[in-house]
Amino acid sequence: MRLWSLHPKYLDVKGLLALWREGLLARAVLKGKTKGYTNHPQLIRFKNQKNPVLFLDTFLNQVYLESKHRGYNFNLEKIGTKHTREQIPVTQGQLSYEMEHLLGKLQQREPEKYQQTKKMLNEDKFPIPNPVFKIIPGNIELWEKVKH
Repeated sequence: MRLWSLHPKYLDVKGLLALWREGLLARAVLKGKTKGYTNHPQLIRFKNQKNPVLFLDTFLNQVYLESKHRGYNFNLEKIGTKHTREQIPVTQGQLSYEMEHLLGKLQQREPEKYQQTKKMLNEDKFPIPNPVFKIIPGNIELWEKVKH
């Protein structure tokens, strides 16, 4: 499971679909509707919020909006309609790590999206997070399982 801190605009089709599916799985976990993944490190930052499902719905709404922008038909009824303007902190180091990780995936599986994402990154100057997150200084998050 990977709940990207990055804005979903950077993801390719495969990544966007996987993020939606994995986000829905995470939502089921947070609602106590599944026994698996309950201690998954990607869920820590949502679990640390007063209303974890509200924050995850806000996160997933951004994924939905990106899917709609691309002409896909994700089912909005699978998430809650309430959202929050509060944000979860994410470190600069985490965003940099995730972007490097994503670029590696894109370079292998979809070179055209790799080039588009690199261009977006040049325009953005630094990876933009999903709007549910706010950037703070710091290294890679402690919950991240770093691949060497």
